[in-house]
Amino acid sequence: MMPVDVESEKMLEDKFIKQLQGMGYEFIKIKNEEELNANFKIQLEKLNKKELNGKPLTDDEFERILIYLDSGSVFDKADKLRDEYTIKRDNEMSVSIKFLNQKDWCKNIFQVSNQITMRGTHENRYDVTILINGLPLVQVELKRRSIAISEAFNQVKRYMKTSYKNLFGYIQIFIVSNGLYTKYFANGRPNDVDFGYTFYWKDKDNNNIYPLNEFTEDFLEKCNIAKMISKFMVLNESTKELMVLRAYQKYAVDAVLTQALENKKNGYVYHTTGSGKTLTSFKVSQLLAEEPSIYKVIFVVDRRDLNDQTNKEFNKFCPKCVGTSEHTGALVKNLLSDKNPLITTTIQKLAIAVNRKHTSKKLEKIRDKNIIFIYDECHRSQFGKMQQDISNFFKNSLSYGFTGTPIFEENAMGHKTTKTIFGERLHTYMIKDAIADYNVLGFSIDYYNTLKIKEGVIDEKVHSIKINEAYAHKDRLNLIVDHILDSYNVKTKDSEFNAIFAVSQKTKDNPTGFIHDYYKLFKEKIKERNLNFKIATIFTYAPNENFDDREKHSQELLDEYMVDYNEMFGTNFDTETMGEYHRDVCKRMKNREIDLLLVINMFLTGFDSKLLNTLYVDKNLEYHGLLQAFSRTNRICNPRKSHGNIVCYRPLQEKVDEAIALFSNNAPSEDILLPTYKALVKRFNEDLDRLYELVQTAQDAYNLQSESKKKDFVLAFKKLIKTKNKLETFVEFSFNDLNIDEQEYEDFTGAYLNIKETGTDGGYGAGGISILDDIDFELDLLRNDKINVDYILELLENMNIKDNYDKERERIVKMMENTVNLRSKIKLMEKFMDYELNHIRGKGLNIKEEFDTFIQNEKRQAICDLIDEEELIEEVTRDLLSEYEFSEKLDEQLIREAFKDKTLKYKDRKAKIRKVKDEILAIFDMFNFE
Repeated sequence: MMPVDVESEKMLEDKFIKQLQGMGYEFIKIKNEEELNANFKIQLEKLNKKELNGKPLTDDEFERILIYLDSGSVFDKADKLRDEYTIKRDNEMSVSIKFLNQKDWCKNIFQVSNQITMRGTHENRYDVTILINGLPLVQVELKRRSIAISEAFNQVKRYMKTSYKNLFGYIQIFIVSNGLYTKYFANGRPNDVDFGYTFYWKDKDNNNIYPLNEFTEDFLEKCNIAKMISKFMVLNESTKELMVLRAYQKYAVDAVLTQALENKKNGYVYHTTGSGKTLTSFKVSQLLAEEPSIYKVIFVVDRRDLNDQTNKEFNKFCPKCVGTSEHTGALVKNLLSDKNPLITTTIQKLAIAVNRKHTSKKLEKIRDKNIIFIYDECHRSQFGKMQQDISNFFKNSLSYGFTGTPIFEENAMGHKTTKTIFGERLHTYMIKDAIADYNVLGFSIDYYNTLKIKEGVIDEKVHSIKINEAYAHKDRLNLIVDHILDSYNVKTKDSEFNAIFAVSQKTKDNPTGFIHDYYKLFKEKIKERNLNFKIATIFTYAPNENFDDREKHSQELLDEYMVDYNEMFGTNFDTETMGEYHRDVCKRMKNREIDLLLVINMFLTGFDSKLLNTLYVDKNLEYHGLLQAFSRTNRICNPRKSHGNIVCYRPLQEKVDEAIALFSNNAPSEDILLPTYKALVKRFNEDLDRLYELVQTAQDAYNLQSESKKKDFVLAFKKLIKTKNKLETFVEFSFNDLNIDEQEYEDFTGAYLNIKETGTDGGYGAGGISILDDIDFELDLLRNDKINVDYILELLENMNIKDNYDKERERIVKMMENTVNLRSKIKLMEKFMDYELNHIRGKGLNIKEEFDTFIQNEKRQAICDLIDEEELIEEVTRDLLSEYEFSEKLDEQLIREAFKDKTLKYKDRKAKIRKVKDEILAIFDMFNFE
């Protein structure tokens, strides 16, 4: 039997290019930057043939275009790509040159090339480049089948740092593939691009398209890729980032456009909470607003705070393109104006406008116009009469809803469902799909039984009263507050994240649930325990609530709670400024300035924060309300946030199962819920066995010589790190359950970090690249906030200098070696221990104060050494360092200006800039003790 040839990277590349040629791409051989520029000139002249009257660009004219295109960041270049450039020709005529045909995207010019060589910090050859109108807009990096596509991604990041420049700065989309698996992502700043934001392409039913040949056939079809770049990318003006729509977002936008422009029918989009509905609905609104046949596009929300949030989000994507309406009069004025084809407003203002006599009379002149309504979160209950009144008034309008949790027959309050209001479902993307794609996180749910009702009570009403009495019992509330305070650090990863506590619903007899009792208990226990723990609360209240059994109305109590808030943050809110208070709470929750927020209903829908990871629940939830509340915790943040934590103090398991079944089309619950503690322990121990097959001890790992064996060790230990990260969010976590003790695990951590530190410099000096460069080391998961400089200094205060100095010194150094955020500071700490500690303790000085003085002196000396050794101009260098401290950005032009020697040649100057940059970053890393 003949051996089967293993497909090499070259074979994969050849097949890929051949497929593209079969799809109408012209293959062109481009060796270097000069040939790239020459080809660009030819294609640019073809694209602008009419504007140029068939007269080619002169060399001088083309050089001016290249100079214009060369400046700016990736974001600036993406903006230029979509703009036109006016050039004065040699005959004094001005001509507008376009670089991309965004209107007729199929009429662009499509080419493919491979192995283009570019020189940056190093010489690099890029696998396959897709050129549109001669510009390299799509870059494809390939690996053979046995290599993970994350390695191709890391190669792209390396190129971003070292060699993508000039016309290659115009890349819009990257594609990485090993033939079997293929993903795409938008270009950006190297430090901001993360593998978590790479996407699989999908078919309309959300099935991932993995193989390169199938991906190519669909995604790289000429019209599709040009449309993706022309219509389905967003330039986020606020963050200066490029964003490319994911497949399900693109299909939803296309479906709404088809329904509105061709079918002329209503419809709704069901995309799960957290999957990017704001971006999808913005893109729908923007593209519909550009249609000449449509008079207005009105984006409708059901709360004022969501209107503010929507305006803020939309303006990130497209500054000043949205008409806002502070009041109903302003809304009517916007509706009648020819300006602002896209308007955001609340449903309440819109309903008032069409129902109030004098405003509805003004609107008569536009009631027959072609108006599109986009309803955000269209599962909400108030989309009843108001929505009907609006549709009845604007006779030729069409309505489209976006929801993460539709109202089906199973969870309908009455007879109305999302379908009966909006009609056909146009596209679906469920929570199971989003979790599988790592667009949102799954959940880990803890259920606690906090009460026991005596058996034998038959009367249902009596039983219900007894349960309510038991829920409200002070002993139970005390138990729950203690549990939250005891579990908080575990659940929030030592307060890296924060939490919301949702308390019982309002009832006739208990208008605000238990929120007042809970708030009072938290304040008491925080004081008793002497905790630095910030709580806040926000809730609505009824003006006519029944408060006979209490001394104060809820409004008075909320005013008192706001006084606490004002003292904590130096603000000046009361219930008369509720809107401003809400916005401030929202901002501080997102910035993680509040540890725990107590709510009844507010913040359980529509609030998104990456730093929120835990929801404590003492209220009844079901169906869409339950999933909406849980979904506050599952936004992607960083590797340390592996899931959303839900802690239930009510018997909600049955309701959770019902909600998951309803909103995931009966997918297995394990697709959405984190495995149990026991299952994770089992997984950890099984992966540990595989690690022991590679190395028996941490010392064995230190002694590994082969890069391939080092790689195997790193990948095996990474699995353990990820599982341990999940285990640590369980209160019951203990190393006693694992087949490794804590010290041995820490020793392996040190070996892992040592390989990262010594094995991934890539061997660039010798012109080689280490295979370890393509590994994502999970450094974030190794952060240990407990072991910080303050912790080390406390150890030094109690250190026995006379008897056990060497042993304790060794212990501290080893601890720092195994702690990511302290490794760079080891030499500094060793110097402090060896030369300063004895003197400080002998004089009875404060170790922490003396350490601060020591650090400042050492930092000053390091800066002086840098200036002397690199022959820099002191004043310019100090300005450079001051600017970096403020902005955390290093200006290469300023570094160049700091050189005393102005005669350095280009290559030497670039190398010295890189060296000085690295040395500055190392100084700030070493002396950063925050």
